[in-house]
Amino acid sequence: MRLHRLVAILLLLESRGKLKAKELAEALETSVRSIYRDVDALAEAGVPIVSAPGPAGGLSLMEGYTVDLKSLHHEDVVHLYLTGLGIYSGAGTESGHKLQSALLKLETTLPDEYKPDLLKARSRFYFDDTPWWSERPVIPYLEQIRSAVWKSHKLIIHYCKPGGGSSIRSVQPYGLVVKQGEWYLAAYCEEVGEVRTFKCERIAAVEPMKEAFEIPADFSLEPYWKGKSDSFKRSRKEREHYPVVLRVKEPSANLRSKLEILHAAREQDTVLLTVNMYGYEAACQDVLELIGCAEVVAPEELRAFVRDKLHELRSWYAD
Repeated sequence: MRLHRLVAILLLLESRGKLKAKELAEALETSVRSIYRDVDALAEAGVPIVSAPGPAGGLSLMEGYTVDLKSLHHEDVVHLYLTGLGIYSGAGTESGHKLQSALLKLETTLPDEYKPDLLKARSRFYFDDTPWWSERPVIPYLEQIRSAVWKSHKLIIHYCKPGGGSSIRSVQPYGLVVKQGEWYLAAYCEEVGEVRTFKCERIAAVEPMKEAFEIPADFSLEPYWKGKSDSFKRSRKEREHYPVVLRVKEPSANLRSKLEILHAAREQDTVLLTVNMYGYEAACQDVLELIGCAEVVAPEELRAFVRDKLHELRSWYAD
């Protein structure tokens, strides 16, 4: 978005002094032409940007001029970055208050020409990431965990196990991952001697430590998370394979989006879909939503379940 790019150009020029248009374009993943257009827009808005030619030249702010972006502290920049990734824990939280403070500081540095865009965006768009029927679980120690990740300080965590019980772990927090609004901590667990993933809502207590650590050079958060996610999905598929054959007139896009289709075959005027419903109990819950648009052909136990349910419904609505 152009407004974000204008702010990023100001941040880079304020912090680094002088940059070539090509360097700005590479940093912001845009074209050199777009950078020059943005610089022209900033100049028209009253920001004095100097362009010096030659090998040692580049773009810079006029000597003595400042847009006061240094009023943004390190934590402000971190919260703005997390919000840009869609990682924001909401209003009313400590993180939310820090974010609002950072945004207020940022607003005062923008050219007047662009401030109405912020006001308009604030009044026209609202992002609600809470589920319909329940609130997201509170993570009371999220800020302490974030701080430990950022400062590379060890933590002692009290972790509640999924099946009950708890344990105390000494960990080196390598990074945080947010997936569908849920926070996960990737950390080296000193008790087991390997990197583990901890669901942050299960961390019942945190004891920050001043002892620092270094993340191994061969560790990278994104490949680690993707590897764990892939192995988790593979193990789930291996344990949860329950093929169900459905007969439908024509599978709609909506139906296809709801089902994990393993195979499709046309049979005269209908289509036989083989779908994975993960297990008998899960299939009994999901298949009821398909009554009226699909016939269960196999397995027989699921077909019998649907038949019994239909008899039950018929008795409820009989005259």
